[in-house]
Amino acid sequence: MAMDPDAVAKAFVEHYYRTFDTNRAALVSLYQDTSMLTFEGQKLQGPAAIAGKLGSLPFQHCEHQIVTVDCQPSGPQGGMLVFVSGSIRTAPDEHPMKFSQAFHLMPAGNSFYVQNDMFRLNYG
Repeated sequence: MAMDPDAVAKAFVEHYYRTFDTNRAALVSLYQDTSMLTFEGQKLQGPAAIAGKLGSLPFQHCEHQIVTVDCQPSGPQGGMLVFVSGSIRTAPDEHPMKFSQAFHLMPAGNSFYVQNDMFRLNYG
């Protein structure tokens, strides 16, 4: 049975942001040693460095609202590019901030891991 890239992207995005909003430390399992995160221009590699960065963000509470999810199959190994836009609210009384995030997912058995992750807040 052929993989439906849109369904995989939707499921990944729902899982990623639900986990980010409720148990950020658990995101470490989505990354491998070669995985890279660029967060607002800062480059990090490997699960420990990535989890350390995400865990050090200066807010405890956050809530993502996803507006768009676009995806494309990527390469002969069965990877996928996923591009997300939306907003994040870091406190109930804060105004939401717009963000964009791109993921390059690679297959690992019956699942995927994040090979590349790029995040930017969108000011304007």
